Amino acid sequence: MMAAEQPVLASLIARLESPTIHLAAFGVAYSVALIFEAPIIMILSAVTALVHDKKSYHQLFMFTLILNGLMSVAIAVACLPTVFSWLSNELLNIPDTIKSYTHISLIILIPWPAAIGFRRFFQGILIVRHKTNRVAMGTIFRFLFMSTTAIFLFSMRVPGAIAGSSALAAGVVMECLATWWMARKAISTIQSLAPKENQVPLSLSSISKFYYPLALTSFLSLGVQPITTFFISKGRYPLESLAVLPVINGLVFIFRSLGLSFQEVAITFIHQTSEATRQIIRFAWFLGIAVFICMTLLALTPLSLLWFEKVSGLNINLASFAIVPTQLLVLLPSLTVLISFQRAVLVTQKATGAITIASLIELCTIVVSIWFFITQLNWIGATAAASAFLLGRLGANAYLWPRVKTCLNY
Repeated sequence: MMAAEQPVLASLIARLESPTIHLAAFGVAYSVALIFEAPIIMILSAVTALVHDKKSYHQLFMFTLILNGLMSVAIAVACLPTVFSWLSNELLNIPDTIKSYTHISLIILIPWPAAIGFRRFFQGILIVRHKTNRVAMGTIFRFLFMSTTAIFLFSMRVPGAIAGSSALAAGVVMECLATWWMARKAISTIQSLAPKENQVPLSLSSISKFYYPLALTSFLSLGVQPITTFFISKGRYPLESLAVLPVINGLVFIFRSLGLSFQEVAITFIHQTSEATRQIIRFAWFLGIAVFICMTLLALTPLSLLWFEKVSGLNINLASFAIVPTQLLVLLPSLTVLISFQRAVLVTQKATGAITIASLIELCTIVVSIWFFITQLNWIGATAAASAFLLGRLGANAYLWPRVKTCLNY
């Protein structure tokens, strides 16, 4: 359901006035907001790995509270006119035609990081108590509230970038509240549990030591978005590339989301028994093959043009522009399943440092690749970005594979 929100928002923005400008502005604002979300997003993995009793719950909640506060202040500072002017002109090189709408959209997204952080925390509690159906219910609620908000703003003819960011922020805030409501009994149960014998108590210091590689990992993974924006702005067809990337990412994320959600499931069950580990591996194979087949059918057949024109609402020029980058990314959902499995194994072994190194390898590969494709080969921005994303993920997967084999004793 989360994966559906980007295509829905993009399709509405594409049907409003000046779609190219507003799709680009919304995409840039979203990519910047991801930077401030990045340190928080791995809270879910930390909860599933560390929270087992009252003491660990309170320590991790305090950690989440502090981290959310820091990120909320950071994104608010980034929205100050002088700071945003420096970001847009010197750091991101945003085209002048989309600067004002990007700024307004980013201001609207100020609640985004904190809402994501608390939502992920409470989702982790539900997963620990095996209440995954409630996680799905919260996501459905988010999608419905976001869609309702977006349709209302669409009917009022609110500018596309503003409508998209407003609907996105409203949806995630309401999902956060709904998830907290559904997690109350699970929270009470965990708070009634005493620590196990010989269990080392958690402290903010030990949580930080465990968590900072995960936070750095997500920061490196999501931080590539603004870097991509910078290089695309210097390449061929910058505005068109920035406009189609949110649409392409939305489509690919539909299939990638299955792999991303697999990570927490694997953390919960892997290594419980040898049979559980084997079942997780089998399911990872099944999921990876399934998303590859589905993505290939959509990207390499006339269905792609149907998706971009009829579903996403792009005009024929932008729809045609999006096809080649999408075709380059057919393998990415399967590689996401693989890296989620690899990260799950390493998290359960508390070997989070390797995850950070893999993300650094991915980031460096993407940056070097997109620089080479745009400055040396003069590729179109969107095509260069898609190729760089694929190469970066392959590099991360390759680095993690021998380490995961060692952890599994294969």
